[in-house]
Amino acid sequence: MKHYIIAKLKEGYDKEALIAPVTEIFEETLSIPGVHAVKVKPCCIDRPNRYDLMIEIDMDREALEAYDQCEPHKRWKDTYGGMLSAKTIFDSEA
Repeated sequence: MKHYIIAKLKEGYDKEALIAPVTEIFEETLSIPGVHAVKVKPCCIDRPNRYDLMIEIDMDREALEAYDQCEPHKRWKDTYGGMLSAKTIFDSEA
């Protein structure tokens, strides 16, 4: 399945500057059995009604619980959660 995190940053944060450190955190989840790939993408359109970052994780459905409990996921929320004005989580079949 694909697990998407779609995030809107609060004013004043540079989405381009966050790509590398956020990617680094999420690449650590590749050590979880059943997590196959990670992509972090910035929005290419700068408009107030757009979200800023999309994190796409390709994983087996059974890996979701381990992912939810893993240290990198917790670090993402602790480090970047305060920078977000909104976040959407969406899961779909690949």
